[in-house]
Amino acid sequence: MTNCILIGAPVDEGQRRPGCLMGPAAYRVAGLGALLETLGHTVEDRGDVTPASSGGQTHPNAAVHHLPEVIGWTNALREAATGAMRDGMPIFMGGDHSLALGTLAGVAEHAAAKNRPLFVIWLDAHSDFHTPETTTSGNLHGTPMAYAAGRPGFAPFPDFPVPIPGENICMFGIRSVDPAEHAALQETEITVNDMRVLDEQGIVAPLKEFLSRVEAENGLLHVSLDVDFLDPAIAPAVGTTVPGGATFREAHLVCEMLHESGLVTSLDLVELNPFLDERGRTAKLMVDLVGSMMGQKVFDRRTRSY
Repeated sequence: MTNCILIGAPVDEGQRRPGCLMGPAAYRVAGLGALLETLGHTVEDRGDVTPASSGGQTHPNAAVHHLPEVIGWTNALREAATGAMRDGMPIFMGGDHSLALGTLAGVAEHAAAKNRPLFVIWLDAHSDFHTPETTTSGNLHGTPMAYAAGRPGFAPFPDFPVPIPGENICMFGIRSVDPAEHAALQETEITVNDMRVLDEQGIVAPLKEFLSRVEAENGLLHVSLDVDFLDPAIAPAVGTTVPGGATFREAHLVCEMLHESGLVTSLDLVELNPFLDERGRTAKLMVDLVGSMMGQKVFDRRTRSY
């Protein structure tokens, strides 16, 4: 069984629609810790991270907003992730996706110290492959994967400790990529399993192929699960909805396969905005998906009324 370390990351500054800061509380209320315990895991809730103080950093791209705050979160979450990786499997409860600037940095630092390669599965509608220089929205939740892959243009952020090779990154469920991101991705070895790929090949084959590589290289596997990976019909509590996402069954299949691989070593839960939810249905679904990732089987599903 796993020692699951819950870490709240109430980050709201990486985008412009308030509400993600309530995400950690929503996961707790939806029973994430209790579910993990029923599955036989130990649970340690370390509370919510407090962002480190930062200076008055600015950026030549005038669109970029809340830069000092996001840098503060990045430094604090990097430290929290590095410490938690030594003690078990951290589950970062967000918070918008800019939190991954810090969680990926901390996990990468730990992997380097262990002399093991880090792999990432990015379950998201978006590639998040902008840099502060290329973003037109100025929303830094659209930059963490570029940061982790070592793209230039991230000053004044701290250098990413050990950039993750493109071949170690798998994007899954992608269906909204800006032209600048698309051009940059074309120059990498990142595997982009967009919804066209998944419609043609199904979920199982592409995921098995990537997981086989993680296992063969004795890698650590970080999973970053964005609410907008899911179809908004089943997960409305997100400010960046894109139609055509993963169905209930597809999402649970992905998570059950991740569990069966035995490879997952850290997890982000991001972009849940409880203010946009319907009686907690998205929070409950995300908790159920974590359950599948941690050993709950399809025939264990509880009947729910909303």
